[in-house]
Amino acid sequence: MEIKRLRDLREDHDKTQQQVADVLNMHRSVYRRYEGGERETPAWVVVKLADYYKVSTDYLLGRTDDPTPPKGK
Repeated sequence: MEIKRLRDLREDHDKTQQQVADVLNMHRSVYRRYEGGERETPAWVVVKLADYYKVSTDYLLGRTDDPTPPKGK
């Protein structure tokens, strides 16, 4: 499943794939496959990126258009 907002959020924050891969402690090629939908994105990556971009996981996954993270985060 491709998560289109992975690329959108990265570009909106002026980050490179390498910078995001470094945050996730992985090779750029692995992150590129997540971003391109060539590989299933693990839940831990979704959670970590939602925290990194300060958005909800539902927003990241395209389930809502409201990026507001849950209260208490």
